[in-house]
Amino acid sequence: MIQENEFGKYLIIGAGPVGLAHAKALKEAGLAYDHVDASSAIGGNWFHGVYETAHIISPRKVMEYSDYPMPEDYPEFPSCHHLLKYYNDYTDHFGLRDKIELNKKVVFVQPVADSLWKAYFADGEIRTYTGVLVCNGHHWDKRLPAFEGHFSGEIIHSKDYRHPDQLRGKRIVVIGAGNSACDLASEAARVGKAAYLSIRSSAWFLPKLISGYPLSHFSKPWVPTFLQKFMLKIGLKLVVGDMTLYGLPKPDHEVFEKHPTIGTEALHYIKHGRLSPKKGILRLAGNKVIFTDKTEVEADMIVAATGFYLSYPFLPKELQRTQGAVAKVYGGSMLHDYKGLYLIGWEQARGGVGALAPRGAEVLCDMIKLQTKIGVPIGMILKESGYPLPETHLTGMFDVLKKLDRLQKSLPILLKKGQSLDREFPNFENKTIVTPATMNVEMEVF
Repeated sequence: MIQENEFGKYLIIGAGPVGLAHAKALKEAGLAYDHVDASSAIGGNWFHGVYETAHIISPRKVMEYSDYPMPEDYPEFPSCHHLLKYYNDYTDHFGLRDKIELNKKVVFVQPVADSLWKAYFADGEIRTYTGVLVCNGHHWDKRLPAFEGHFSGEIIHSKDYRHPDQLRGKRIVVIGAGNSACDLASEAARVGKAAYLSIRSSAWFLPKLISGYPLSHFSKPWVPTFLQKFMLKIGLKLVVGDMTLYGLPKPDHEVFEKHPTIGTEALHYIKHGRLSPKKGILRLAGNKVIFTDKTEVEADMIVAATGFYLSYPFLPKELQRTQGAVAKVYGGSMLHDYKGLYLIGWEQARGGVGALAPRGAEVLCDMIKLQTKIGVPIGMILKESGYPLPETHLTGMFDVLKKLDRLQKSLPILLKKGQSLDREFPNFENKTIVTPATMNVEMEVF
């Protein structure tokens, strides 16, 4: 094993959209860092996790970084190929590529003496850092449902879908009501022998365009959320209508409480008889899928578009502070009892990552610099200052920007609070955690 100590240096895990934005911010802030990714190329989910025909559900102006516009010749809703090229161009434009180590997989991150962090890599290398920025994404740890009975066909997760040929000529049951589920169900309706969409509880289906403009065009920071909901629901009654008209259940939640489905293509195929809505799956029996209303269909493939777990398998269990899709951290990324560990990018804002990633990275760099001036964790300061833990991973883009502004403006107050807590907790050090006797280096790529 090679061991390298990097005091005063930070480790960024993940070279997807969030990791790249933080690499740029650390570089511009003059903070030394290493940047690693387990994949063979940059781009995160846009490299290893999307199907060939994928297009973003948010418009170009929302998805682009605020400090690096997308090319004007990109369409309103760019494809996954556009996005991957864009992130590569961003990487080269800001000179980030030379610092990125690809095929460099982290298998364990451990708090050690002097509040440092030891990182173990799959190739046997060990390095020690002042801090670790975790940007490993939340679209890789597949959530698969448990089924009663046996299915003689093929069962895949939506992340395993790459090309329409996987569906061509087959009888397909897609599980889910989210964007991926409806994309794949629409694809199955086009190329499959038969297509079914199994939904337990419906979603709000929002059109991508109204009067030729993306929905985000009508979202303004000065319009309160309750008024946005009210206006949107009126518009949906006119544009989409009642879900029961499509054979789907009414949404059992308010708009924005869960991720809406952006796009009405699946509804189009339902009305054209190419896609059949079904209830949740009760059990499987050979090539038959039996639903909770006791109807059944014959199928060759089940596609589970059932989402992902928020997962940090390389962290000790004591530091995996997750509750469902929510990371229980302060200020968007920090623990109250450990300093130097930042869990980033788990929030899912309506709209896109474009405006949030650069701004969030800038504010986090301010937090990192503040941490060097005080002994207690920034998370402890935020907790003692009345900042709450998050209750949901869903939020509005403008709400996040307001929180970031508040956090940055509070820096002088946080410094004073930190100095006070330093007197209360002198010589604070992270609690060390012993390395497991055996570490599984064959964990799935993140």
